[in-house]
Amino acid sequence: MRRTSHRFLLPDLVSYCPYSLRSNPHGTIARDSEQWLLAEAHFTPDRREAFLRLHAGELTASCYPDADADHLKVGSDFMNFLFTLDDWSDEFDAKDTYGLAECVMRALENPVGYRTKKAAGKLAKSFFARYRRTAGPGCTRRFVDTMDLFFRAVAQQARDRARGDIPSLEEYIALRSDTSGCKPCFALIEYAADIDLPDEVVAHPTIRALEEATNSFVTWSNDIFSYNVEQARGDTHNMIAVIMHRYDFGLQEAVDCVGALCKASIDRFEHDRRHLPSWGPQIDAAVAVYVDGLQNWIVGSLHWSFDSARYFGKDGATIKKHRLVKLLPRSPSSSGDRNRGRFSRKSPSLPVTGTM
Repeated sequence: MRRTSHRFLLPDLVSYCPYSLRSNPHGTIARDSEQWLLAEAHFTPDRREAFLRLHAGELTASCYPDADADHLKVGSDFMNFLFTLDDWSDEFDAKDTYGLAECVMRALENPVGYRTKKAAGKLAKSFFARYRRTAGPGCTRRFVDTMDLFFRAVAQQARDRARGDIPSLEEYIALRSDTSGCKPCFALIEYAADIDLPDEVVAHPTIRALEEATNSFVTWSNDIFSYNVEQARGDTHNMIAVIMHRYDFGLQEAVDCVGALCKASIDRFEHDRRHLPSWGPQIDAAVAVYVDGLQNWIVGSLHWSFDSARYFGKDGATIKKHRLVKLLPRSPSSSGDRNRGRFSRKSPSLPVTGTM
């Protein structure tokens, strides 16, 4: 691998994103949602401080700008819960991850009848019991199914970490589309808008392509924004790290490559949106709401990444303006890397367009 520099320049994704950022007028619910999670999570003081700088409620307000207060509260509760699951699973081995998944999935499948004293189960019961009061059967099933995919992918990530493996590029792309957690968030678009798309609409190739393009943009841009904190702790479950290992790219080359993939995702989204079929006036109206919800996820997640302290600390506004990121020093515990690859670094070609 080429020697990396001590800084890198972010791709100008803000200028490339053509969508206007909107925010839900009930955004103050974010603070209530934080207290909802903190009442059960029992964080250490440091973890509590980091959680309060996350501002997941603000992300929810940008991604679901038209939701009423009750639906927004459920969405915000889930978003705080999802980020907490992500942090917990980073610390777990495969066995612990399976235990976490079993607890949460049982709570989702029976939020009223399932009994548990575990924080993850109690939190899942709380938000999903409220979700099911108004959600249609289709988006309820899609939410549960995609959460199952999330946990399966996170368990595979834990196994890779335990073995010291970096996945191949193809394996990483497939895994990351589920570890991103985007898919259940797309089911929340239906819930927040009080729509329930027919299965044949959700299964249509154009709808699938729009979801894939959105997931790719959110995921690859997140890999860019989170790379600095992840490399500092030796975590290589990141597209930039995978490309650097597999293709012998330098850091800036890899960042630029992932940036090109983000831009290609927006281009695909716009192309597929122009080619949506018609299912009749009523369904077409619901589809338009859903596609607008995917668009809100693209622009909302992009701007929130700089507003939250999760990736850039207090420097988000400055980095958003100048795009220069200085690498954090590696923590002593990361010297051996959490994942060390064992595959060939060379591959014939690297895709910068097309489905990722």
